[in-house]
Amino acid sequence: MSILSVPSPTQRCSISISRLPLPLPLPFQLQVRRRAKGGKVVMSMEAGIGVMGTKLGMMSYFESDGEVVPVTVVGFKEGNIVTQIKTEATDGYDAVQVGYRRVRDRKLTKPEMGHLHKVGAIPMRHLQEFRLQAIDGFDLNQRLLFDETFKEGDLVDVSGTTIGKGFQGGIKRHNFKRGPMTHGSKSHRQLGSIGAGTTPGRVYKGKKMPGRMGGTKRKIRKLKIVKIDKDLNVLMIKGALPGKPGNLLRITPAKIVSKNIPKN
Repeated sequence: MSILSVPSPTQRCSISISRLPLPLPLPFQLQVRRRAKGGKVVMSMEAGIGVMGTKLGMMSYFESDGEVVPVTVVGFKEGNIVTQIKTEATDGYDAVQVGYRRVRDRKLTKPEMGHLHKVGAIPMRHLQEFRLQAIDGFDLNQRLLFDETFKEGDLVDVSGTTIGKGFQGGIKRHNFKRGPMTHGSKSHRQLGSIGAGTTPGRVYKGKKMPGRMGGTKRKIRKLKIVKIDKDLNVLMIKGALPGKPGNLLRITPAKIVSKNIPKN
């Protein structure tokens, strides 16, 4: 079978990607990526290289004119080291893989240790990719410094895992209103009707109901960096960030279409 030909559904499952010549044709790259992500094509691109940090908590910061600004303090442990550089020729896209938070050797598996040992990097807990438009100027085992990546006044996108709330009801999870508490009412915090009986005779998909709340990935966009403190090795970002103290955060330059991200 030729690489450029479209395989049948039965042939598509038996293709060995490792035996195919690189670089792959673009339609085949998208097909491989779609199967790898469960039918979804992940094409997200960052506006620039970012870093990973640790949420420390919130505080009030006083500006020079006396204005009080609520900020989240982000600390940085040992890490933010380039562990792999992916190119269009070898991987089908341009990206920089960064490691963060040093751990003991026995905390990682042998494949993870081998991947880091290949570039001479220290053992690190977290590995994340930053897909970029250009990867010029990056070297393996290069240390990314937050005070060189960002400056005060920059806008950033911050993503992390929200605090898990467990199984919650409709009032807490979706801000539903409760029923009357008096006058004989027996419907206080119950969900109520979830659909008609005969028509349609089922519950619509996506119906807001009780369930697991929190513990999901959340990105907050265009937050301002208020203060960079090299002595304390912290970053102060205006507003609240996802997760509890000690949570891993991913900080990247804010995406602004037609300014640092193309329209297409």
